Amino acid sequence: MGYGPRLSAVFDQCARQVARLLRGAKVADVPVEQPIRFELVINLKTAQMLGVEIPPVVLSRADRTIE
Repeated sequence: MGYGPRLSAVFDQCARQVARLLRGAKVADVPVEQPIRFELVINLKTAQMLGVEIPPVVLSRADRTIE
């Protein structure tokens, strides 16, 4: 099971900051951004191998499940 920022959103934020710097903005003027989109990924195959039962409520909230 993993919970963290969506990598696509992190790369988008990074690209926006690089674009600002390439346009001539000073490093001190570029704000620090934190990710706002997170995802929950559950690997059911590994959970089954470890004997861990994932409750249906948690499965329903998962963004992605790996079978």
